[in-house]
Amino acid sequence: MTKQEILLLILALALGALFAYVDSRPNWDDTGVEVGAILISSGALGFVGWKRPWLWALAVGIWIPLVSILRSQNIGATLALVVAFAGAYAGMAIRKGVRAMS
Repeated sequence: MTKQEILLLILALALGALFAYVDSRPNWDDTGVEVGAILISSGALGFVGWKRPWLWALAVGIWIPLVSILRSQNIGATLALVVAFAGAYAGMAIRKGVRAMS
């Protein structure tokens, strides 16, 4: 892994942990905002680190399902992974499209 990829991984893990923390707060109930944040952050990571979109998606998206399953057996939270993968691969596709146009 390059230095850039290591930094991106640290950022992705930190963002995922932050999203899981916010999602676990008792007064937080804005799923749309959280989904948007996951989509945009994993998309940005997929754009910058286009060679490993799967890694950014896992690093950002795994935290919410882990916390939700451990705390309340909420298997539906695995949809966060789907959103993270969609964002990361969309970011990668946009990056490849931009590179192809130049």
